[in-house]
Amino acid sequence: MDNIITIELFGQQYSFKAEEGVPDANEVADLLMKEVANVEKQMSNNNPKVNKVTILTLAALNISSEFVDLKRNYAELTKKISERSASLVKMIDISL
Repeated sequence: MDNIITIELFGQQYSFKAEEGVPDANEVADLLMKEVANVEKQMSNNNPKVNKVTILTLAALNISSEFVDLKRNYAELTKKISERSASLVKMIDISL
């Protein structure tokens, strides 16, 4: 059975189905709502009549930027771990 997730954006509720077994669907929805609220708050200080598509686009870009940073950091971390592991294996082989 699919999980129904409901979010509220701009005072309107939206529901969607998340596949069963997706444990973080609510977390993803919460992240979107929080980011939209943050962008909306920032934009309302500068331009109270900014349109919803602009807010959603900026929120999506912010989330995407964070994802790209995390992905890059993860790749760097796994590379360092791999290099250090290889170095340790080499040191162990030499000492045997």
